Amino acid sequence: MKKYLVLKKYLIFIMYLANYTRPDIAFAVNLLANSFLPTRRHWNGVKQILRYLRGTIDMGLLYSNVSKPELNGYADAGYLSDPHNDKSQTGYLFTSGGTIISWRSVK
Repeated sequence: MKKYLVLKKYLIFIMYLANYTRPDIAFAVNLLANSFLPTRRHWNGVKQILRYLRGTIDMGLLYSNVSKPELNGYADAGYLSDPHNDKSQTGYLFTSGGTIISWRSVK
């Protein structure tokens, strides 16, 4: 039970990072967070994400001071993109000056 709580704490931490500062890990975090009965593979996945974050600690979102920042938006939708649970998926991404300022993906 204690290992499960530690894993849950780490998942909450990396979910926060994925949502607010590191969108590059969002897909992997989503895969790990979609299990009610975590296994050794989930713990290994969390450790791999933490190693990746440690190795890319100098990477981040860079906002530049541009006189006329260009705002771009992208969107996508998939009808019944997950055939196992009959759900569609939609998502969007907005950038300003080439840097992500907002994104979302919803099933």
